[in-house]
Amino acid sequence: MNDQIILAVDDNGKFSGEYIPRIAGHTGVGRRHKAITVLVFNLTGQVLLQRRKHRVFDNIWCFSADTHPYHLENRDESLEEAAKRSLKEDFNIADISVKNLGTYNYFAKDGNNCENENCAMMIGEYNGEVNLNPEAGYEYKWVSKNDFLKDFENNHPKWAPWVPGGVKILKKMGFFSE
Repeated sequence: MNDQIILAVDDNGKFSGEYIPRIAGHTGVGRRHKAITVLVFNLTGQVLLQRRKHRVFDNIWCFSADTHPYHLENRDESLEEAAKRSLKEDFNIADISVKNLGTYNYFAKDGNNCENENCAMMIGEYNGEVNLNPEAGYEYKWVSKNDFLKDFENNHPKWAPWVPGGVKILKKMGFFSE
């Protein structure tokens, strides 16, 4: 976590001009930084969910993949590049187009760690095989959009703290009515 450099942003998601170590964004009250969450869906109306393995909010259900755009040696990774990297690392998913539906802010504590993010809610369709990286997650499942929404609404504590903001955007964009 210490060697990854992320982008500090304001509450509107605008880059502040400062790059910070990933750990600085996730300890104490953290620093607001850019993040992404990706929800993969398929032609049958199912979504891919992951019970994540992570230092912050470990062993909790979330969307398909989550990460941050990184500051690379000579440029900043785009939201799309970060989303695709995360899907490749977590599920070996390649050749996917992703779309940003919007952003939201959230803050949540997990012991001495936290999330303090301006998060982009991204989606992409994928109909191939998935292979969960055991370093990334404990398990995954494909469920119908409506079963996911019902479970989320009835079992808030089992879902990551960034899921409510993502669900709000997904609802607003009509994702569950498709």
